[in-house]
Amino acid sequence: MCTRALWSYADGSVMVGRNMDYGVDLATNLWVFPRGMSRDNGVDGSLSWASKYGSVTTSAYDISTNDGLNERGLAGHLLWLTEADYGERDQKRPALSISIWMQYVLDNFATVAEAVAWVEETQVQIVSDVDPGSGRAVTLHLALDDASGDSAVIEYLDGTPKIWHDRSYTVMTNSPPFDRQLELLRQIEGFGGDKPLPGGTDPDQRFARAAYYIDRLPAPGDQTEAVAELLSVMRNASQPFRNPDPDKPFTSTTIWRTVGDLTNLVYVFESTRRPNVVWVRIDGLDLSEGAPVRKLDLVNDTGLKGGLVGDVTDEFIESPPMEFLRAS
Repeated sequence: MCTRALWSYADGSVMVGRNMDYGVDLATNLWVFPRGMSRDNGVDGSLSWASKYGSVTTSAYDISTNDGLNERGLAGHLLWLTEADYGERDQKRPALSISIWMQYVLDNFATVAEAVAWVEETQVQIVSDVDPGSGRAVTLHLALDDASGDSAVIEYLDGTPKIWHDRSYTVMTNSPPFDRQLELLRQIEGFGGDKPLPGGTDPDQRFARAAYYIDRLPAPGDQTEAVAELLSVMRNASQPFRNPDPDKPFTSTTIWRTVGDLTNLVYVFESTRRPNVVWVRIDGLDLSEGAPVRKLDLVNDTGLKGGLVGDVTDEFIESPPMEFLRAS
């Protein structure tokens, strides 16, 4: 599950919020990756690169990037999409392991348009695997946004990428696929239809609420107010702690959320299991080529007992590079 909402407000600033809804703990940590890191595609090594841009990212199990922001103000968000179909491996197309898919984008592109052009040109293939925490096949779609307010949603439904690229595409959740979500939204009052704004937690209902409230946020007085306002929308689209319904065994809880300030390059993280909000200022990080990889250990954070809170830019610890899960 999950929800992503992009907000461009009155003075031209751009922020994006994201909820991570999942049925198991992802052992999430924050990572800082500098420029010049050598990587390969996590499939067969046929695609390799050195990162052009540094980034701060949120990991799953320390083997995959699933949310993040680079130093040029490009952000990415991987969300669950049950219908995703990446197709049988085609050796004529470049490939990326699903674990490094989003990191490739953050490493190599400064804008949504650049990333979209590359996907359209190469028809890159995503190679999926099994989530080690839940045992489920991983099926995801990707939302991208940048400091200009541009936006794109990339889905694989028949083995090839389908791209919706327009700054009006400010919200993404989960099933059904994005074109169908837009159709459902047009049935809601305020978007062309006569149905009342829904209050449930199904993906189409969260999509409608996020779209409704993101368009109604007042102009913030400062950056702090802007973060607070966007967090209010993301919390409205969250899923509380609960036991799964018998007919919905994979019902998810919101386990964390992020806000990326794409204009001022600040990345905010909030765990739903701890009352402390933390943030990272990209201009305070050493992202130069040859700088060490750094990690912020959130798994072992002590919460109220003297744990991490506030500006944690200087709290990252030098770490060996993250080893992305290789597609089998």
